[in-house]
Amino acid sequence: MTDEEGWPITVEVFAGNPQDPKTFKAQIDQLVQRFGVKQVTWVGDRGMIKTVQISDLKDAGFHYITAITKPPIEALLKREVLQLSMFDEDLLEVTTEEVRYIVRRNPQRAEELAAVRQSKRERLDNYLAQKNAYLADHPRAKVETALKHAQAKANQLKIPAWAKLNGEQRRLALAVDEDAQRAATRLDGCYVIKTDLLPEGASSETAHARYKGLAEVEYAFRTMKTTLLEMRGIFVRKATRTRAQVFVIMLAYLLAYQLRRLWHEVELTVEEGIAELASICAIELTLPNPTTCQVIPEPRPLGKLLLEKADITLPDAIPHKGITVVTRKKLVPQRKSI
Repeated sequence: MTDEEGWPITVEVFAGNPQDPKTFKAQIDQLVQRFGVKQVTWVGDRGMIKTVQISDLKDAGFHYITAITKPPIEALLKREVLQLSMFDEDLLEVTTEEVRYIVRRNPQRAEELAAVRQSKRERLDNYLAQKNAYLADHPRAKVETALKHAQAKANQLKIPAWAKLNGEQRRLALAVDEDAQRAATRLDGCYVIKTDLLPEGASSETAHARYKGLAEVEYAFRTMKTTLLEMRGIFVRKATRTRAQVFVIMLAYLLAYQLRRLWHEVELTVEEGIAELASICAIELTLPNPTTCQVIPEPRPLGKLLLEKADITLPDAIPHKGITVVTRKKLVPQRKSI
C-alpha cells in the first residue's frame, strides 16, 4: 500500500495464494484500526476493487477510484449511458446513480493492440503455409489432423473467435468475419474510470491522474521482485521469517524510492547508479607508527555526481577495524566448501 505519490505505507504477506480482492478487507481494517484514518480514497485496478470491495469501503466511510472491465463498458453502451463517440474526446465524464464514469481512449494502446493482433495473424499465416506445404508434399496426410494442429496453434496464440479455421481441397485457410472483428476491436485503447467521489472532492483530471498513479505501485512490485532487492526467499521457509524478509525488502525499497527521485535528472536507473557507486573502494593505508587506516579515493565524475545528488559526503579516511565483509554471493560458496 502506498500514498498518492508512491511512498510505501505498509506491506502485508498472506498465507496461501489468495486472490487480490480477498486481501482487500484486511487492508481497510488496518487503516481504520491501526492507522486511525477517517477520510481516504482507495485507488485500485480492475481486478482489485469490485462490487464487494466497494460495499466494504462504503461501510468504512471511504471512497474509491477504479476502472471497469470491457463487459461493463459494453453494458453501459447498450444502456446508452455512454456513447462510443465520447471516447474520442480528451476526458469526458458521465454521472449516473451517484457514480461518475470518466472515459478516454489511449491511441498508443490502441496501436499496440492492433500490432499484437497483426503479429499473431502473421504467425498463424506462416504456420498454415507450412501445413499446406506439408499436405501438398504428402498426399496421404490427413487434412483433419493438420486442421486439429492448426486449431491448437490458434488457441495458443489466442486468436479471437471472429477468426475461423477451415480446410477445403486439402488446404487450410483462415476466414475472418470483418463485421465481428470491427465490433470486437471498437473499444481498443478505451478505458473507463469509475469513482464515487463528488466533483468537489476530485475533478475528472485529478481522478484520472490518481488512477494512472497506480504505476507507482506496479513499479514498487517490480523493484522488489527483480534482482535489485530479490524478494523471493529461496532459503526462507517459516512464515515469520518470510514476513521479516518482506519487511526488510520494504525498508530497502524506501531507499530505492528516494534514490530514484534524487537521480531522476541523471537519467540513470537505481540499479545503474548503485553499480557505479560499487566501484568506490577503500584503500588500506599503513603508516610507520604503525597505524592502519582506510582512505577513500575520489570517485569518478559520474559517481561524484550521484553522491552530490543524494547529498552524501564521503569521509577522507575511516578507522580500520580489521573486519571482513562478505556478500551473500561469496558466502554461499564458502559454506559449501566447509
